[in-house]
Parts: sequence; structure tokens; C-alpha cells
Amino acid sequence: MARIAGVNIPTNKRVVIALQYIHGIGAKKAEEITGKVGIPAERRVNQLTDAEVLQIRETIDRDYLVEGDLRRDVSMNIKRLMDLGCYRGLRHRRNLPVRGQRTHTNARTRKGKSKPIAGKKK
Repeated sequence: MARIAGVNIPTNKRVVIALQYIHGIGAKKAEEITGKVGIPAERRVNQLTDAEVLQIRETIDRDYLVEGDLRRDVSMNIKRLMDLGCYRGLRHRRNLPVRGQRTHTNARTRKGKSKPIAGKKK
């Protein structure tokens, strides 16, 4: 099992798909990485040599922000917005949708389970 950026990637999948198990790498970046290293698209992880795995690991470390560093960066950006007290920061602080979605109905993922209102008539 190959371990890249602190993540065990699955061995029986194609390299492009397996790289997407790393937080911060999607389809486009996975294709970029395999292109830089020079691995064919149909190659599977269990067919990679140790040198190729090392090349992939070095490319990701050098060129991309992934896993812990990316999570830390995102959380610091959210914390900065909250400290500034801007509208987006206030929405984060109150656990409400940040990007202008309606909240009269919907937004249950962000707001949580609905709370009953006392004395409401049916």
C-alpha cells in the first residue's frame, strides 16, 4: 500500500483515481501530477515502482498544498473572517449558510435538526 502525504492510497485503483483520496487533490490536479511525473493514465498503483511513488510524493510536497497544511490554511482563513467581524465571519460564527442561500426553509445541513416552537398552532 502506497503512502503519500500521510494517506494510504488504495492499491488496486488507477493512479489518477487513487491520488484523489488525498485531501486537496481532485481530478484536475491528479492528472497534472501524473503528467509531470510521466505516468500513463491506465497505470495502477500496485504497478508503480518505488522510484515513481517517490517522484509523486516529491511533486506533491513541492507544488501542492494538501492534507494538514490545507486544512490549517482554510481554518485560519475562516478564523480571520470571524475575528474581523465581517458578514461572512458572522455567518460562520452563527453556523448559518455563508454564501447567500435562503434560510427560511432549507439550510438544515448547516443549522441542524429543526427545533419545535412552543405553543405553535397547526
